Amino acid sequence: MVGQALATAGWARFGPDPALRRWAAAARPLALQAIAISTEAWRCGGTWFVGVDALANDAHGAVGGIPLRGLAAQAVADQFGPQDFHRAQLSATRPGYPQPSADETDAAYRYRLNRDAAHIDGILPIGPNRRRMIREPHGFVLGIPLTESDPGAAPLVVWEGSQNIIAQAFRATLAPHDPAQWSEVDVTDAYHAARAQVFDTCPRRILHASPGEAILLHRHLLHGVSSWAAGATAPPDGRIIAYFRPQLASVSDWLDA
Repeated sequence: MVGQALATAGWARFGPDPALRRWAAAARPLALQAIAISTEAWRCGGTWFVGVDALANDAHGAVGGIPLRGLAAQAVADQFGPQDFHRAQLSATRPGYPQPSADETDAAYRYRLNRDAAHIDGILPIGPNRRRMIREPHGFVLGIPLTESDPGAAPLVVWEGSQNIIAQAFRATLAPHDPAQWSEVDVTDAYHAARAQVFDTCPRRILHASPGEAILLHRHLLHGVSSWAAGATAPPDGRIIAYFRPQLASVSDWLDA
């Protein structure tokens, strides 16, 4: 069932699940502490904390002695095998997200505002010309909400079915090259063309979730974060989601979906 959902829609939802709710309740105070003591600046005019590797979970995903179990964890194990989890990202947003900032060009801000900063994780801007290369080949993206928030509080958005367009574009671009060099191949043009095709052909879905739920994304699924809607509410600490994005050994593994 999960494999079919990832192959077609590109995402799957789990819960409400008591095991996930217990995990989120244990993770939340650790997340708040990590954010409070972090020296990382909030981006987008003070409305987004990126929080890569910020949560103090162990290699099994446990926090505060509470294991990462339940429907989502079992689905990940069934689909991808046993995981050696990294410290989860803590993506936190505040009302007003996104705001212009000196760290972002006008074009990048417009893309964030109008296209939810839609992206594929691990395709990074490299060098002074910021050409895109596949440098962090993640196996999947698993998002677990830690705070209760309104559906309009900067929710996750996806372009359903886009993983098939993205994968086809990258296979065609990488095919002429030695697989050992795929992480060095400039995929910028193919990436931009594939995103444009996705915007024209794939439905945009808002995937709001609450503590006790989780959302699993195919690694090639185009996704982003919607703007904070007027009147949407969340706790004073903002909307916080913990993301697990384990890396694969190679781009070849990443492409083999």
